[in-house]
Amino acid sequence: MITLTDIHFSYGKAPELFTGLSLSLEPGNIYGLLGRNGAGKTTLLKLMAGLRYPCKGSALVAGHNPASRRYEVMVDVCFIPEEIHVPALTMAQYRRLYGALYPKFSEKLYDTLIKEFELTSEKRLTEFSLGQKKKFLLAFGMSTGSSILILDEPTNGLDIPAKKQFRRLMANVVDEDRLVLISTHQVRDMETLIDPIIILDEGRVVFNEPLHEVYNKLYFGRENEVPKGDDLLWSQEVLGGYETVRENLTGAESTMDLETLFVAVTQSSKAMERIFSKGGRQ
Repeated sequence: MITLTDIHFSYGKAPELFTGLSLSLEPGNIYGLLGRNGAGKTTLLKLMAGLRYPCKGSALVAGHNPASRRYEVMVDVCFIPEEIHVPALTMAQYRRLYGALYPKFSEKLYDTLIKEFELTSEKRLTEFSLGQKKKFLLAFGMSTGSSILILDEPTNGLDIPAKKQFRRLMANVVDEDRLVLISTHQVRDMETLIDPIIILDEGRVVFNEPLHEVYNKLYFGRENEVPKGDDLLWSQEVLGGYETVRENLTGAESTMDLETLFVAVTQSSKAMERIFSKGGRQ
């Protein structure tokens, strides 16, 4: 549903941010996009949404170039940026005006989500707190019926109960026909939601794998002795020992957190690419 091929992009005369980036995303998934500050996550989302244009390469969203801003693309893509700007409208006015742009907008789902997020105010959106604005736009975005939902840091500004609500509600609105892409630094907020995991580093996608492949091919552990061995991919000294990531050669089960996966992949990308190229996506 989204295919990026050999994308090159730079801002003006600045060095290229992307240098031959390729990525393919399919419906039925809630992808998590991770990367360092400045890695280009937001720019990548905007390329998919048709808000930025590649210098070279091709981008196809639902079979069309998103930069064309064609109606059939725009009604099937909903992008909620991290930095949100709302008009001086009430929730009801916003729904009537902008909901009309989406042929598959669900009034029933919208009402349910607004109630779940406990948004009952008749004030203008500009008078809402940051958390209230974010909850409203997330409820609206999930209700559009768009096949592609792109979210940039959706949990920023949400309190702990609202984050839990978001994860639960998002899991319920995704089906085999819908693709969700979430870019986040708040990996602990997203650990139970996102799958597959995409990691962006040094202008290219260095990792794009479902969680079951991560568990099949990597073993996450904690060791008392200085870690050694040909299967060792990454290690870090921590209180009381060493945190390690090894190639899973025996099929053993382990417990992973996304922060460890991210650091291990970005610091050992070539080894990871070798392991996951054995029947993996890369």
